[in-house]
Amino acid sequence: MTATAAPARLLAILAAGGFASTFAGRIAEPLVGVLARDFSADPARVALLSAAFALPYALIQPVLGPFGDALGKERVMASCLGILALSLAASVACTGIGMLFALRIVSGAAAGGVIPLALAMIGDRIPMASRQVAIGRFLFAVIFGQLAGSTVSGLVEGALGWRGVFALTTAIAVAGGLAVVLGFARALRAPAGRFALAPAIERYRTILANPRARLLFGAVFVEAIAVFGIFPHLAHLIEARGEGGPREAGLTLAGFALGGLAYTLLVGLMVRFLGQTRMLATGGLVCAGALLAVGLAGDWTLDAAALMALGLGFYMLHNTFQTQVTEVAPQARASAVALHACSFFCGQAIGVAVLGFGLATLGQFGALAACAALIAVLGFVTARRLAPPARVG
Repeated sequence: MTATAAPARLLAILAAGGFASTFAGRIAEPLVGVLARDFSADPARVALLSAAFALPYALIQPVLGPFGDALGKERVMASCLGILALSLAASVACTGIGMLFALRIVSGAAAGGVIPLALAMIGDRIPMASRQVAIGRFLFAVIFGQLAGSTVSGLVEGALGWRGVFALTTAIAVAGGLAVVLGFARALRAPAGRFALAPAIERYRTILANPRARLLFGAVFVEAIAVFGIFPHLAHLIEARGEGGPREAGLTLAGFALGGLAYTLLVGLMVRFLGQTRMLATGGLVCAGALLAVGLAGDWTLDAAALMALGLGFYMLHNTFQTQVTEVAPQARASAVALHACSFFCGQAIGVAVLGFGLATLGQFGALAACAALIAVLGFVTARRLAPPARVG
């Protein structure tokens, strides 16, 4: 695919890979109770499977970004999807929770080579004036993968078992990998570039010298802690309240993805009528209200409704951050987006432990009220400090 290839075809290919990677990332969360019983493990420990996926996803970014810039983003993405499929297939045969943790680490690292590189490719090929809407369209597949991963995992576990869930996810990863290989066949046949450490380090030094880049990296780190820390704990909270198991947890988590899907359908109107600055301030307030609602809720259906609002508010923030980060280093987009993703997923991984501590010490409402205050402040601060680098229509 050349730089002049149709944006619709580019987004379709990237969507297939993005769907596969996010589907794989969400399947463990509704299974916390089932896996804890099957492996005779503490549910709080099993909830850290989310961090086991997110942390290597984050930490691999400083490596994958420069490799994508040097060797070709398409080539690195296809390789990562292949490794993801293999690690998921091995997970089907796990005999202990330690082995599953190890394979989730491999899966997270492999999945880390998909969405950040896709965003960099969108930045390479689509002008800034229409980039936020294009990224929003791509996010439809990414969010639908999250929705399907958490929902399908919870719904089919009763019929297939957790091993069947991993087998189904393997098939989806294989399909996503084939779509990328076939879609980018011409680029994959072209000679690869060469990776050199010194230029990679220099690119990172240049990116980190940019104040806007540092603000964007810090913003998504805080955002991830405030929004995602509660997710792995929801299944256990729902079970502890006697309201159900994986099915209810999966449907509750699906609410977040539904809110995100609503954002992808409304993004064009939001960009036109709100602009990036007001989207940031409004998104922070919507997230804060939703987190307070989860803190007060005592029923999983209310949790699900609140998570829908949380998904909408989150993507108002996050999509704006993503769009701006694609322009902080046009000559090294993969590296810039990789650092952004690293910050975001480090926040996700740390957020699980932070919210676990908060739930134990402050209780459900206290912990989520603190997150609500944090995300509201983030929305207003970034709205003031991140003036759009270009008008988006």
